[in-house]
Amino acid sequence: MGNLVAIVGRPNVGKSTLFNRLTNSRQAIVSDEAGTTRDRQYGKCEWCGREFSVVDTGGWVVNSDDIFEEEIRKQVLVATEEADLVLFLCDIKNGVTDWDMDVAQILRRNSSPTGGGQGGDRGLPVILVANKADDGKDLYYQYDFYKLGLGEPFCISAATGSGTGDLLDKVVEMLPEKTKDDAEDGIPRFAVVGRPNAGKSSLINAFIGEDRHIVTDIAGTTRDSIYTRYDKFGFDFYLVDTAGIRRKNKVSEDLEFYSVMRSIRSIENSDVCILMIDATRGIEAQDMNIFQLIQKNNKSLVVVVNKWDLVEDKSQEVIKTFEGAIRQRMAPFVDFPIIFASALTKQRIFKVLETAKDVYLNRKVRIGTTKLNEVMLPLIEATPPPSVKGKYIKIKYVSQVPDTQIPTFVFYANLPQYVKEPYKRFLENKIRENWTLTGSPINVFIRQK
Repeated sequence: MGNLVAIVGRPNVGKSTLFNRLTNSRQAIVSDEAGTTRDRQYGKCEWCGREFSVVDTGGWVVNSDDIFEEEIRKQVLVATEEADLVLFLCDIKNGVTDWDMDVAQILRRNSSPTGGGQGGDRGLPVILVANKADDGKDLYYQYDFYKLGLGEPFCISAATGSGTGDLLDKVVEMLPEKTKDDAEDGIPRFAVVGRPNAGKSSLINAFIGEDRHIVTDIAGTTRDSIYTRYDKFGFDFYLVDTAGIRRKNKVSEDLEFYSVMRSIRSIENSDVCILMIDATRGIEAQDMNIFQLIQKNNKSLVVVVNKWDLVEDKSQEVIKTFEGAIRQRMAPFVDFPIIFASALTKQRIFKVLETAKDVYLNRKVRIGTTKLNEVMLPLIEATPPPSVKGKYIKIKYVSQVPDTQIPTFVFYANLPQYVKEPYKRFLENKIRENWTLTGSPINVFIRQK
């Protein structure tokens, strides 16, 4: 079970900088236009052998003054409900602002801060971080932050990295211990994901039957995924459903950030993701956010266009257009099945299960080295990698790496550093053309011969 760490705080305290520092990425937000992808707010961090996911809540704020504070308040609530630990970021140069007091109040209700004060029913660990302490003199201002009631502040500079090591030590120390999965190994896990109202629950209920017991969640219970074993009609798998406390009254369902936070856990704990798209609304930015989470986690994909019963014109032409639009948005990864179904009328829902099972088996495909070389080497010879600086790149040999999570192929070449992304994509496409790997991601590596 992975842990989830959320970074919260008012605008311009350096949340994105800290996020980039923790996830070792340079993917700072370049364009603030509405609708640009927001996959930059989620990444993985590894420290002292522990890996956890980091979410930067800053990228989800709608920038207009009247709902600005309200949005941030909502996000802090979502973060406290979904995360295992919260990093509350303040700006040491500005001192404590009214906003900080506001956010601290929400966090105190739900938290067990580093200072040891046990508060709230959840006992969520909160670490107070005073950022922008670039200069020794800035450290004098840290005492101001004790009045937030969240214990001792960690003084860091996200820009230079100073103090972030100590902060990470503390994070790893305070994260809950990893729990053992209840699911047995070797049985596939399918997660049904998608934005609110795309019909996820209806699909799960259609699979399992209506008498699904919704067990009351007691506040403070662990936020692990619940696995429902499905064993009918020759199918045997777990449906991953993220547990956790859904206090409907606190967060309005349409909050985009909410659906992404909810999806992270289900996606991380599954093998195959069934992405639900609403046929009446087409593919939207929020679907793309969830798709990017699936890609980042290297999960297999089945796309289900739900509510197909509500579409009037079901001609082949409409289906082709719809499929084309979906693949175009999700390119360059286009080798995945699309099923037009209706959870309500149960139309093609078993097709969804069959396809998910096939896609899971495609993850496990093993191709013999001899066969691989027989097929791939002539193709490479016919279309060799473009030469760089007058140097010719020769690929001599290819093999599949055994026992990997997803099919992984290594091509051995004399100058691997000169083989660029487009050529790797060409190799991937050729592998897909010759072997059935539909729905499964592939890794292609070029190594020194």
